[in-house]
Amino acid sequence: MKLVPARLVTQSAAHDQAEHDHHHGDAGDDHAAHDHAAHDHAGHHEHGGHAQGTADGIEWEDDMVEVNRMTTPANMRWKLVDRSDGAENAAISWRFRVGDRVKVRLVNEMDSDHPMHHPFHVHGAGRFLVLARDGEPNPNLVWKDTVLVRTGETVDILLDVTNPGRWMAHCHIAEHHESGMMFSFDVEPA
Repeated sequence: MKLVPARLVTQSAAHDQAEHDHHHGDAGDDHAAHDHAAHDHAGHHEHGGHAQGTADGIEWEDDMVEVNRMTTPANMRWKLVDRSDGAENAAISWRFRVGDRVKVRLVNEMDSDHPMHHPFHVHGAGRFLVLARDGEPNPNLVWKDTVLVRTGETVDILLDVTNPGRWMAHCHIAEHHESGMMFSFDVEPA
């Protein structure tokens, strides 16, 4: 998955702009250190169900059965890529502060050898709302820690950062995170 800059929606009152500018460079960087969005390998999709034999299927019901049988961590490398700086997987270095609300855009692109759905999961740093899918506002705003990003889909989430510490974000398919699709990020106290 590739991560692209979105924008910091709100910050805690304790985190003033001057401190942010000093900590992250000049004021013109538009919060690049906090602004993230994710892209992955994907393309056109349909939201209703997972039909056998279509690119919309999840791994065990898609039309790439032979590819699925042949792929292992030794010959398939899944990636999360932060588009703001090109960092991949464990090299991604997001930093937040308790009280931040961060818009993250997750884009699952089709430009891979094996496009698939990816359930994107954020560990205990906070919770998020799914704001939109492919630009369509989500009418069912409920707190989540995992969202399925279908092939070709763009999902906007709003991460409400509530817990300090070092946390993990990753694809929730074990073979994918074991093949690299995960990273840690830090949350400072308010």
